Amino acid sequence: MKRIFVIALLALGACNNPVTNSNDGKTHLPASIVSNPATAGGVDTVAAARKPTMDFTDTLHNFGTIHEGEVVTYDFAFTNNGKTPLIIASANGSCGCTVPAYPHDAVLPGKSAVMKVTFNSAGKKGHQSKSVTIRTNTNKNVEMLYINAEVESK
Repeated sequence: MKRIFVIALLALGACNNPVTNSNDGKTHLPASIVSNPATAGGVDTVAAARKPTMDFTDTLHNFGTIHEGEVVTYDFAFTNNGKTPLIIASANGSCGCTVPAYPHDAVLPGKSAVMKVTFNSAGKKGHQSKSVTIRTNTNKNVEMLYINAEVESK
């Protein structure tokens, strides 16, 4: 129990003070805030039950028919129904045309937030299916979102 409390405190403090790795110029969170309930001795079921969740209202959005060059955005709403703060370490689109924007501060238990996904249809034609990969401190560690669009020529 003491271990979980310390990890939660570290997570809250770390989100406001990200560490920058000078080798790649990207912002990284310290590994000390990640709690893995799986060990060589089995799974710590108490720690696993306390992990945050990232419960989305929906994980697939269909933009329908749009025109080539149009930029469209959708807000994927989610709630942390877990017992500890949710930390999103990264979110990446499957290509450069799909750009996610996410909260960089911890999402506290019981709170909701939005993952905004923007799709730029420039140079795209026909049916488009894209995804967003989200790395988190949930039990699954990776969450996925999907968008579809039918892009018509100008």
